[in-house]
Amino acid sequence: MLEKVDLTLALLKTEYKERMPMLQERLLDLQTACWKAQIPSIILFEGWDAAGKGTTVNALTQRLEPRGFRLHAIQAPRTSETHMPWLWRFWLKTPNYGEMAIFDRSWYGRVLVERVEKIAPKEVWSRAYDAITDFERALADDGYQIIKFFLHIDKAEQKRRFKALEKDPMNSWHVQEEDWEHHRKYAKYFTAIEDMLQRTEAEWGPWTIVEATDRRWARVKVFSTIIRRLECALTDRGKELPPPPQPVPKPAVEKESKAKPKAKAKPKAKAGGK
Repeated sequence: MLEKVDLTLALLKTEYKERMPMLQERLLDLQTACWKAQIPSIILFEGWDAAGKGTTVNALTQRLEPRGFRLHAIQAPRTSETHMPWLWRFWLKTPNYGEMAIFDRSWYGRVLVERVEKIAPKEVWSRAYDAITDFERALADDGYQIIKFFLHIDKAEQKRRFKALEKDPMNSWHVQEEDWEHHRKYAKYFTAIEDMLQRTEAEWGPWTIVEATDRRWARVKVFSTIIRRLECALTDRGKELPPPPQPVPKPAVEKESKAKPKAKAKPKAKAGGK
């Protein structure tokens, strides 16, 4: 599946600047429409380290109504959470009707990092596929829109980004030894990701693989996918879609006159002067 993804896809900067404001405005309108229609949505991001999940989420939330969404950056479970069923902490983060929940990493950690790093034994992570499918199916049956993204880059691009981050004093903290260890296990993660995509693909929760070598392409694809899914959700419930945003007309640029400037008149000499 991943080997067929075209990672050379890119978007010109001029096209990106032209399209993004309209996509942001459209998403805000749809967020408002889903709020009124009481349609909840869950948007989750998985992907390689340094694939751009954080920056994509940042771009996604810039123009949204902050009272209508919650952002969850998922870390390892706390000690108290390990004494509960593993999906319990994610049930607590499901949004209210009409609201949106955005997950930067998610419950798929059980079948990715916990599998590859052997944090969970095989009999535990292998059961997680069915648990995830049941979890998402229950939410979908209750009217939730489940929108899942996997941001994909190849091993060489990941290494290049790690090194670039390490050279930047303001961002070097993003790359830890743990990240390089994951990088060295790229092939093992690749296998785990393939299994995850195949075994948790469903009509009610399809995966969208995002070609993330070019950040502009990745962001536009993410926005376009969310917009399409929310429009379908509104249409399926018989709700009228908000009118599409109109492009902002470019300001007229005055053309410079080609006429030669007139020469200044020479001052007249005063009478009787020397």
